[in-house]
Amino acid sequence: MAEEFVADAMLGKLAKWLRMMGYDTVYQSRYPPGLISSLLREGRILLTRNTRQDRRGERVVFILSDHVGEQLGQLRTEGHIGVNRAMWFTRCIICNRLLREASSEEARESVPDYIFVRHPSGLRFCPCCRRFFWPGSHKQKIIARLEAWGFREK
Repeated sequence: MAEEFVADAMLGKLAKWLRMMGYDTVYQSRYPPGLISSLLREGRILLTRNTRQDRRGERVVFILSDHVGEQLGQLRTEGHIGVNRAMWFTRCIICNRLLREASSEEARESVPDYIFVRHPSGLRFCPCCRRFFWPGSHKQKIIARLEAWGFREK
């Protein structure tokens, strides 16, 4: 089973990349009192850059770098994430929900016409925030970046 994370307010970019890689990652720019503790009780791992935060006895990863590629590398080195391309692009990068396949009929009014010509399959839909996603050039750029950071399946 893949790890589940909660990223503190300083790690929004890391949270987005973890979601692109398919990892369940809760992130908010502000957390109400007690929410992080509640999420940790659910078994999530806290990702933080705040070294002054006292979280003894809880699962915490202190992220050392402020560069997302190095942050992902640290999580891989410490055994929290791996390379599973089947998981990539399965979560909404906005709200963290699992995406579902979408038919072209349901996407017709929300997606530009040229998308249906260039990418007739591979449409995904977030049932929470109601956004559509498709495998455009940005997907190839993301894959190239992940591979440059060492996330290649062997």
